[in-house]
Amino acid sequence: MSPPVTPLLELFHRIADPPSATARLFVTDHALEDRVRFRNVAFPEAEAAFRAHGGHTTPALWDGTRLHQGAEAVVARLLAVVNLGRDDS
Repeated sequence: MSPPVTPLLELFHRIADPPSATARLFVTDHALEDRVRFRNVAFPEAEAAFRAHGGHTTPALWDGTRLHQGAEAVVARLLAVVNLGRDDS
């Protein structure tokens, strides 16, 4: 039996935004690149998806259910993924 498929998380960010850099660094420092898709809102497709999820602040993390906005909220949500592989909302 194969393990359950975990939905891909989407990190909406801006390249020159320091809080976005904090979120990206957390992803790379914790080897979450295979779980988190980076979505630069400078690109129209990413910006449209960000807005469709109710986005107004970067960084923001879409977990398939909820959009977590701001570096502190994003890191807290990612920490739940890191801690014991937990993926609770």
